[in-house]
Amino acid sequence: MTQTEQVEAKPRLGRKRDHTRDPEILDAALDVLSETGYDGMTIDMVAARAKAGKATLYRRWPSKAELVLDAVVCMKSRDIDLAALPDTGTLRGDLVAMIRPPSIRDSERKLKVMAGIASMIARSPELAAAAQEALVEPRASANRIFFRRAIERGEIPADADIERLCMIGPAMVAYSVLMLGKPVDREFLISTIDGVILPAAGLRTA
Repeated sequence: MTQTEQVEAKPRLGRKRDHTRDPEILDAALDVLSETGYDGMTIDMVAARAKAGKATLYRRWPSKAELVLDAVVCMKSRDIDLAALPDTGTLRGDLVAMIRPPSIRDSERKLKVMAGIASMIARSPELAAAAQEALVEPRASANRIFFRRAIERGEIPADADIERLCMIGPAMVAYSVLMLGKPVDREFLISTIDGVILPAAGLRTA
């Protein structure tokens, strides 16, 4: 066989896979995951929610674990813009300025996703790391900036335990949403700031 014949005999590559629907599919995966949990979730459910063919999903994500990992990592792209954080001049002002309807809904969804993958996190260090990076770290990073500013202004003691303070708000929200089944609203968040976070930081509010 000549070299030309050998080239012609090679199978032609198929069409390049279209990944334009990936964000939509991953978003559907997060919705299903938050509703059913990892164990109850199936790729078929995600395909139906995204109105996509099952074959498309299986070609792109051969297993449910791979789909879930990509979906969780995708949430990282919606991180808080640390360069655009509010700077009101006070710790309370900064924390309150972060309370917006979109951020409240996003926090609740993240909590439900975290609850949905709880059974899988212990078995998958890679998923645990992705969850920490996408679900926990963005808000913690913003809070660290707020508390460091407060220390620089002399608002709170220089030896304030920033890491512990960063955990208080998310822990209170998680308990309310996941354990009590109560939605989180502006009033709840402000009362947490005034009644728990600021006193823990060494501040008193009127």
